[in-house]
Amino acid sequence: MTRQLRDTAEHVLRAWNRYEIERGAHPVIDYDCSPITSDVPAVDNRLEALQRLSELKAEAEAGGDTALATRIDADIAYCAALLGEHDSLDRYVRRTQGCVPKGWSDEYLQQHLERAQHCLAALGIDWGPKTLTDLMEAEGPLDASVSADAIREAAADLEPSVRAATGATADYDLTIESVDVDAYWSYWLDGAGQKPRLRINLRNARFTQVVARQFALHEILGHALQFASIAARCAREDVPWIRLCSVHSPNQVLFEGLAQAMPLFVTPNDENLTARVRLDHYHQLVRGQLHLALAAGEPILHLAERARRNVPYWTDAQIADLLTDRGANTLLRSYMWSYSAGIDWFARLADTPGAPVQQVLSAVYQAPHTPDELMKYWPEGPTIGAG
Repeated sequence: MTRQLRDTAEHVLRAWNRYEIERGAHPVIDYDCSPITSDVPAVDNRLEALQRLSELKAEAEAGGDTALATRIDADIAYCAALLGEHDSLDRYVRRTQGCVPKGWSDEYLQQHLERAQHCLAALGIDWGPKTLTDLMEAEGPLDASVSADAIREAAADLEPSVRAATGATADYDLTIESVDVDAYWSYWLDGAGQKPRLRINLRNARFTQVVARQFALHEILGHALQFASIAARCAREDVPWIRLCSVHSPNQVLFEGLAQAMPLFVTPNDENLTARVRLDHYHQLVRGQLHLALAAGEPILHLAERARRNVPYWTDAQIADLLTDRGANTLLRSYMWSYSAGIDWFARLADTPGAPVQQVLSAVYQAPHTPDELMKYWPEGPTIGAG
């Protein structure tokens, strides 16, 4: 029953995915880990996708397959949102990302600001409007024309450490493309099986020697190797879960959280990479709080002023995009929360003596995990999405 339902759900997701691609919208499937691919005709419309997914969820619930029903419900929530449903942020994120968006206290943000400032000070970087400019200059800027080679070299250098930490043995065949897209992202990884594709958005991407190493850990040894490893297991074993990864689904907290925090696990003595992670952690906490305040109805100009106060080197263009993504974009209203919630939990996992690091890292390179499944490895750890 479970495998048949899974296969039917995957068929519907492929049909819906094709519909979105054919109309020029964002794909539903971001990485295909299934060993079996087929040319599925598109659904006629989103209502058809929603109806078919709703029927499958009811079947999964009737059969007692809670995990499958939970994943399908994330697809239902996202499809309904594309059709115009505007659920509360709390309910929408719970259904799609699998965690409650509670957020973090001002004291918690201050603690992580001070931690980031301490790491920057050790590198000779002051906190203020020029922090990021000074940091990139100190790290050694890279021309975009050599960035792909620098990333590949960094990945080759760091790969043995990541494989040792995660137990990953899968091969992967990476393609790197340069694009120029008006979108929030600087980099995007997708693909199928052992063939990930990495796109570098030249409009946003800015590289230094340090960022190339961070990028290699995040996109290649985080996402690409992890997806290839999960796909390799799917090829060996008839797993019960949906083998199509989507950024609106409850596994994304894992994927984005670990990728951002990876340097803390594999290069803990690299002060440049550690500083980058501490700074990104603080940035994501600020973004998360802005996300919640926006949903609560706080005026935009108040939020912009708060953002300038918290991160003095963010430009108004960056702040405007940040708010637009989280308030007006159906996909990013869900997906962006995974970055904030994910990096916080994985950074705390790395920082806590005695935490089950090896158990978690080994498990998540074999199967996708929801926030609830992650927290079961560390019951005394923090709640994902809250501090």
